[in-house]
Amino acid sequence: MVSDHELLKVLLPEFLVEHFDIIKFQDHNGELHIYFEEKSSIPDELQDRLLESKGFLPEIIVDDYPLRGKIVKLHVKRRRWTDKHSGEILQRDWGVVAKGTRMTNDFAGFLKKISRY
Repeated sequence: MVSDHELLKVLLPEFLVEHFDIIKFQDHNGELHIYFEEKSSIPDELQDRLLESKGFLPEIIVDDYPLRGKIVKLHVKRRRWTDKHSGEILQRDWGVVAKGTRMTNDFAGFLKKISRY
Protein backbone atom coordinates (compact mmCIF):
# COMPACT_ATOMS: atom_id res chain seq x y z
CA MET A 1 0.00 0.00 0.00
CA VAL A 2 1.26 3.47 -0.89
CA SER A 3 1.58 6.02 1.92
CA ASP A 4 0.14 9.53 1.72
CA HIS A 5 3.69 10.88 2.02
CA GLU A 6 4.85 8.94 -1.08
CA LEU A 7 1.82 10.08 -3.07
CA LEU A 8 2.48 13.73 -2.15
CA LYS A 9 6.06 13.39 -3.46
CA VAL A 10 4.62 12.41 -6.86
CA LEU A 11 2.20 15.35 -6.99
CA LEU A 12 4.31 18.12 -5.42
CA PRO A 13 7.99 19.10 -5.54
CA GLU A 14 9.75 16.43 -3.46
CA PHE A 15 11.89 18.88 -1.46
CA LEU A 16 8.73 20.64 -0.26
CA VAL A 17 7.20 17.38 0.95
CA GLU A 18 10.44 16.39 2.73
CA HIS A 19 11.41 19.72 4.35
CA PHE A 20 8.15 21.65 4.74
CA ASP A 21 4.85 21.10 6.52
CA ILE A 22 1.62 21.61 4.60
CA ILE A 23 -0.29 24.07 6.77
CA LYS A 24 -3.48 24.35 4.73
CA PHE A 25 -4.91 24.39 1.23
CA GLN A 26 -7.71 26.36 -0.38
CA ASP A 27 -9.66 25.89 -3.60
CA HIS A 28 -10.52 29.41 -4.73
CA ASN A 29 -12.00 30.31 -8.14
CA GLY A 30 -10.39 27.39 -9.96
CA GLU A 31 -7.02 27.87 -8.26
CA LEU A 32 -5.55 25.50 -5.72
CA HIS A 33 -3.50 27.34 -3.09
CA ILE A 34 -1.23 25.14 -0.94
CA TYR A 35 0.53 26.71 2.07
CA PHE A 36 3.92 25.42 3.28
CA GLU A 37 6.09 26.30 6.29
CA GLU A 38 9.66 25.03 6.60
CA LYS A 39 10.08 22.44 9.36
CA SER A 40 12.01 23.57 12.41
CA SER A 41 14.84 21.04 12.05
CA ILE A 42 18.27 22.69 11.97
CA PRO A 43 19.85 22.43 8.49
CA ASP A 44 22.59 19.78 8.19
CA GLU A 45 25.06 22.37 6.89
CA LEU A 46 24.57 24.46 10.06
CA GLN A 47 24.65 21.68 12.69
CA ASP A 48 27.98 22.93 14.10
CA ARG A 49 26.41 26.24 15.19
CA LEU A 50 24.12 27.00 18.13
CA LEU A 51 20.96 28.13 16.34
CA GLU A 52 17.53 29.28 17.41
CA SER A 53 14.52 29.47 15.12
CA LYS A 54 13.36 33.08 14.80
CA GLY A 55 10.23 32.89 12.71
CA PHE A 56 9.91 33.05 8.95
CA LEU A 57 11.02 35.09 5.97
CA PRO A 58 8.26 36.74 3.92
CA GLU A 59 6.08 34.25 2.05
CA ILE A 60 6.75 33.68 -1.63
CA ILE A 61 4.11 32.46 -4.08
CA VAL A 62 5.25 30.13 -6.84
CA ASP A 63 3.30 28.72 -9.79
CA ASP A 64 3.52 24.94 -10.21
CA TYR A 65 2.07 22.28 -12.52
CA PRO A 66 -1.72 22.38 -12.80
CA LEU A 67 -3.54 19.61 -10.91
CA ARG A 68 -6.89 18.24 -12.06
CA GLY A 69 -7.43 21.26 -14.31
CA LYS A 70 -6.70 23.80 -11.58
CA ILE A 71 -3.95 26.38 -11.44
CA VAL A 72 -1.61 25.59 -8.53
CA LYS A 73 -0.07 28.30 -6.37
CA LEU A 74 2.47 27.22 -3.75
CA HIS A 75 2.76 29.61 -0.79
CA VAL A 76 6.17 28.96 0.77
CA LYS A 77 7.42 30.35 4.08
CA ARG A 78 11.10 29.67 4.74
CA ARG A 79 12.43 29.59 8.28
CA ARG A 80 15.16 31.90 9.51
CA TRP A 81 17.66 31.05 12.20
CA THR A 82 19.72 33.20 14.57
CA ASP A 83 23.20 32.13 15.63
CA LYS A 84 23.12 32.57 19.42
CA HIS A 85 26.85 33.45 19.58
CA SER A 86 27.24 35.90 16.69
CA GLY A 87 23.63 37.11 16.30
CA GLU A 88 23.91 36.37 12.57
CA ILE A 89 20.62 35.64 10.74
CA LEU A 90 20.85 32.47 8.63
CA GLN A 91 18.61 30.54 6.24
CA ARG A 92 18.80 27.63 3.85
CA ASP A 93 19.23 28.41 0.17
CA TRP A 94 16.49 26.38 -1.43
CA GLY A 95 16.49 27.68 -5.00
CA VAL A 96 12.71 27.26 -4.96
CA VAL A 97 12.01 29.62 -7.85
CA ALA A 98 13.48 29.27 -11.34
CA LYS A 99 15.65 32.29 -12.11
CA GLY A 100 13.69 35.09 -13.81
CA THR A 101 10.29 33.46 -13.15
CA ARG A 102 7.72 32.90 -10.42
CA MET A 103 7.57 29.17 -11.16
CA THR A 104 9.22 26.11 -9.66
CA ASN A 105 12.35 24.94 -11.46
CA ASP A 106 10.60 21.74 -12.61
CA PHE A 107 7.60 23.58 -14.01
CA ALA A 108 9.78 26.19 -15.79
CA GLY A 109 11.79 23.35 -17.37
CA PHE A 110 8.61 21.62 -18.48
CA LEU A 111 7.26 24.79 -20.13
CA LYS A 112 10.63 25.40 -21.79
CA LYS A 113 10.57 21.89 -23.30
CA ILE A 114 7.01 22.07 -24.64
CA SER A 115 7.58 25.52 -26.14
CA ARG A 116 10.17 23.96 -28.49
CA TYR A 117 7.52 21.90 -30.33
